[in-house]
Amino acid sequence: MSGPAILTLAAIAKAFAGIHAVRDVSLAVGRGRILGLVGENGAGKSTLMNIIGGVVRPDGGTMLLDGAPYAPASPGEASRAGIAFIHQELNLFSNLTIAENIFLNDFPQRRFGPFSLIDRAAVARQARALLSEVSLDLPPETPLDRLSPGERQLVEVARALRLDARIIIFDEPTTSLTARETERLFALVARLREAGKSVIYISHILTDVAALADDIAVLRDGALIEAGAKAQFPIARMITLMVGRPIDQLYPPRKSAPQAAVLLEAISLGATGIIRDVSFALHRGEVLGIFGLMGAGRTELARILFGLDSHETGEIRVEGRRLPARSARASIRSGIAFITENRREEGLLMNGTVAENIALAALPRLAITPAELIEQGRIRSAAGALAEALNIKTASLDAPAKSLSGGNQQKVVLAKWLLCRPSVFIMDEPTRGIDVGAKYEIYSIIDRLAGAGGGVLFISSELEELLAVCDRILVMSRGEIVGEFARAGFDRGRVLAAAFREAAA
Repeated sequence: MSGPAILTLAAIAKAFAGIHAVRDVSLAVGRGRILGLVGENGAGKSTLMNIIGGVVRPDGGTMLLDGAPYAPASPGEASRAGIAFIHQELNLFSNLTIAENIFLNDFPQRRFGPFSLIDRAAVARQARALLSEVSLDLPPETPLDRLSPGERQLVEVARALRLDARIIIFDEPTTSLTARETERLFALVARLREAGKSVIYISHILTDVAALADDIAVLRDGALIEAGAKAQFPIARMITLMVGRPIDQLYPPRKSAPQAAVLLEAISLGATGIIRDVSFALHRGEVLGIFGLMGAGRTELARILFGLDSHETGEIRVEGRRLPARSARASIRSGIAFITENRREEGLLMNGTVAENIALAALPRLAITPAELIEQGRIRSAAGALAEALNIKTASLDAPAKSLSGGNQQKVVLAKWLLCRPSVFIMDEPTRGIDVGAKYEIYSIIDRLAGAGGGVLFISSELEELLAVCDRILVMSRGEIVGEFARAGFDRGRVLAAAFREAAA
């Protein structure tokens, strides 16, 4: 970092239940600069930002904001001091309008003697000015639930500008954004820097960090490993510092090959306005990728295949047997597992223990017949074996799922399905929001599943990982399969061209 610091941290420490989340971190955030903060899940990034944002108090250390002592006791105090925290899960109310979300805690008012009313004209006027600053061309009275994830994020930034934030923290801001929305966000972050704002940008997408940041800080196991100007941190070095060892390659080599036997077959599947005439076959030992732009119908197809949503035409077969429509129970009994893209809301019971989550889908298998009683010893034994096999890092099997890092949460979801002994794995964005080391482990697990004779349907918006991990890639657009590419003919440009050409048609 060059120039004066707006925020200085000295020997910051925080422990939870005796486990150090942040250890002796000293760090400076430059005025009018973008600090890229990287580290594996569980490295301490969120805890450190929660300390800056007043969510938790440190056990030790000091902070200076603009040279003055800074020790916020609450997020409100941090906000009043000029710190804005834009979380991965946005802190907005979908039942309110854009303007109401921007001014939620401080509406402009008009006074009439001892009485006051919200000044609706001032709200609209100021909201339009703020929306213009973030290049969001929507009426302030638009209900938030009509906005895309990228547009909602711009509303969060507008609210930060309304509060005259001096430091804006972005936590994994591009997780749910399209490529176009990501470009729009990057342009906004650059404008914030030009306006003299300081930005802390947290992301697992290291190419984004390298493109945006002026300075980079790397955390590992709660400690600051190194910080400095971006030029000192090529991506390969960032990875080495994050994981504590060199990673020669980001993707493990495929050790298996597809077989002739068909595990899962979709035959002319159709659902009005969702998918149309979708047909494909997933073979034993195959990793079959599905790529497409936002709204292509990938997740909708996955839900139909698993039986969560219905289809009107066509059929689904597992090892030649026809599945009944819209029956997730039948899918599970037939050996299908579904790793959803939203592990927090759909994949896990966040307040449940690790053992409870792993056993959840397999409870009928673990029950003692004929009374179908659940024996806790069997659950713990089965959960413990899978936790060890998948290298799930947890204080104990009794720890709540919400206490785990994102990568370890995802491995708990995989363990939950492995206990059901499925042959078909539908994985929707299985590496979203997890770090490079955890991604490598997930890719390795996928390869082992295919090597053991399973079939993996791998849905991802990250084309690079599909090209590295898959045997074939199907391209979807507007609910249809518009392209198919075998591994021998993989070409990034051709796959992208198929997705964009059909989307623009």
